[in-house]
Amino acid sequence: MMTNLFSVFDPSTTIFNLSLNWLSTFLGLLIIPTSYWLMPNRFQVIWNNILITLHKEFKTLLGPNGHNGSTLMFISLFSLIMFNNFLGLFPYIFTSTSHLTLTLSLAFPLWLSFMLYGWISHTQHMFAHLVPQGTPPVLMPFMVCIETISNVIRPGTLAVRLTANMIAGHLLMTLLGNTGPMSTSYIILSLILVTQIALLVLESAVASLESYVFAVLSTLYSSEVN
Repeated sequence: MMTNLFSVFDPSTTIFNLSLNWLSTFLGLLIIPTSYWLMPNRFQVIWNNILITLHKEFKTLLGPNGHNGSTLMFISLFSLIMFNNFLGLFPYIFTSTSHLTLTLSLAFPLWLSFMLYGWISHTQHMFAHLVPQGTPPVLMPFMVCIETISNVIRPGTLAVRLTANMIAGHLLMTLLGNTGPMSTSYIILSLILVTQIALLVLESAVASLESYVFAVLSTLYSSEVN
């Protein structure tokens, strides 16, 4: 049962031992740019307003040292994750953000680049950041260990948070979908259908929220090294 349950996350379509499911990650590069060649519509206006709002918020989080290039990077990260989260809600489409392979590939290079830039360009600031202000001298060695561990596990927490939330929702939807055909009562079928719709709405909210949290936390990690 557990093998069949988690098999919905397996990339199964292969040609020459190359999984084609991962190509769904880049479908946004083919679909999204086409909207900018068309006449402005309601969706495009809403999306542009969202991007402008995110730009202002990321600019505030980055502080006076932030610039438009940094916000563009985090907005692109937000768009990529949100598109793949929503894409996984459609039937028979592979959810790439439910795998640590993708989420770690996004989180680890960002964290590593921030750390290298901080330790090379602002070494004194990075050492000072290991000991918060007002820490008693006796606790300073322990605070250094705690801050070091918290910095090291940051890419893992970013990746696991996104993956776990996407897996949990898809598992619930899969469980409800498997129990529906085995039920003969119309009342139970109606309840399962209503619950499935409610879970789909909830997963849509989680898809947006988790991409926003991932981008905001990455922005905060970047602002700490400036």
